[in-house]
Amino acid sequence: MGTVTGPIGGPRLGLWSRIRRLALTDVAVLMRGAGRAELDAFERVLLESDLGVTASSELVAEVEERVRRGTLRTADDVRAALEERLTRILGEGAPAEPGRLVRAEPGPTVFLLVGVNGVGKTTVAAKLARRLQREGRSVLLAASDTYRAGATEQLERWAERLGVPCVKGTPGGDPAAVAFDAVEAARTRGIDTVLVDTAGRLHTQDDLMKEVQKVARVAGKKAPGAPHESLLVLDGSSGQNVVQQGRLFAAALPLTGVVVTKLDGTARGGAVVALRREVALPVRFLGVGETLDDLEVFDARTYARRLLAD
Repeated sequence: MGTVTGPIGGPRLGLWSRIRRLALTDVAVLMRGAGRAELDAFERVLLESDLGVTASSELVAEVEERVRRGTLRTADDVRAALEERLTRILGEGAPAEPGRLVRAEPGPTVFLLVGVNGVGKTTVAAKLARRLQREGRSVLLAASDTYRAGATEQLERWAERLGVPCVKGTPGGDPAAVAFDAVEAARTRGIDTVLVDTAGRLHTQDDLMKEVQKVARVAGKKAPGAPHESLLVLDGSSGQNVVQQGRLFAAALPLTGVVVTKLDGTARGGAVVALRREVALPVRFLGVGETLDDLEVFDARTYARRLLAD
């Protein structure tokens, strides 16, 4: 989520710091009925923080209604009300255990990772592989991104570090063929889980969606019910683009969830709120760093608190 600078050379302000600068946190002003301008400024701050129109309107209405009822009396009350509403938005319709990954019986279980270039799909594949290994599962990686230069090599390096096999194809070859070979290799070797790293050219290109659908179909022919998990990887720092990407991929595939990456720096991921409200895809994991262990199970309340951190 975006931040804004204070005076030149001063610290960058988080969402709550920006809200606190408004007269909104002077609840007495609102109770006297003179707070329309402050509420409008509040909504503007939320929109600028990538929360989206729907969620921003809900948050403003929540605060306004509770102020009028007299249940919000201090700035801490306002913050608690925002946290509660954000938690409900982020958690609504989410699985009870976001970190529980499907296991098909009989195997192999096939996971499909989709998303545009640059969001970190290959790294997420490696992190999920590490998580599955710790659950006692055996893993095979499939390098189905045959178009991006270096994608296969990157996945092979992760596979070597993890001590797992990696199936690859020829540069520019058929991604679906790689998935097919990977499932066959897993079955032959008695490996129970296949992670398929797919291509991610611009999400506005129709051929990408058709390609991903083909990979899913081929995997389904090779393993009944596959792909058993289809996870969309999104860059948490890319603002409202995540909503558009979510819509397009959800229209192309029956997604089982979202992994949000690049939340280890200044990006606070306000657009995740917009994604949850406007596309209703459950967030399963957060990528919070570059190491294999930096994959965090999503928790709505924890995420809401982070959004409101100073």
